[in-house]
Amino acid sequence: MRSRPVAPKKSPLLLKAIRLIWRAGSGLVLLLLFGFGYRQVEGLRQHPQAVLVLGGAAEREKFAAEFAKQHPELPVWVSSGSNPEYAEWLFDESGIARDRLHLDYRAVDTVTNFTSLADYFKTRDIHSVYLITSDYHMRRAQVIGEIVLGSRGIDFQAVSVPSDKSPEPLNKVVRDAARSVLWVMTGETGSQLANRKR
Repeated sequence: MRSRPVAPKKSPLLLKAIRLIWRAGSGLVLLLLFGFGYRQVEGLRQHPQAVLVLGGAAEREKFAAEFAKQHPELPVWVSSGSNPEYAEWLFDESGIARDRLHLDYRAVDTVTNFTSLADYFKTRDIHSVYLITSDYHMRRAQVIGEIVLGSRGIDFQAVSVPSDKSPEPLNKVVRDAARSVLWVMTGETGSQLANRKR
């Protein structure tokens, strides 16, 4: 009679890591579900007070310049977009006054597009913004916005710039959602931690 093979025991450290990942993942899902519902309710009563344009494609700024003409009362923030000379020329050509245009070059990626401005918006009492980015980039931007801006009580209305590109892969969305939660919990985005190790 053959003896039954014994399953290898998992180390206590591995079990703790699995539990921690499970809890973090469950918390992220709940945060996203709550955030999406909360934003829908809040969006019904808050009117955007500013325009936030995510840099990374010149057509976003062109679109935003036209959009700003339709919303003459709103200031416009462009996060890490085109060089200042081009951006200022583009908005000048659309008749947007310079005092409405704010160019911010601190962001190095989509997560930091939000984290570099969230606290600034809060201190200026901005509770709602129009979020402008490309349609293929919008899913990731919305998830990050829900977490980062939502953590500061800031609502947003998404405005997509049409393109012929396919939506970004889901793994980028999940990765940046995790980095956004990390920022809410620690003030770090992960890219900052990697840079410190170098």
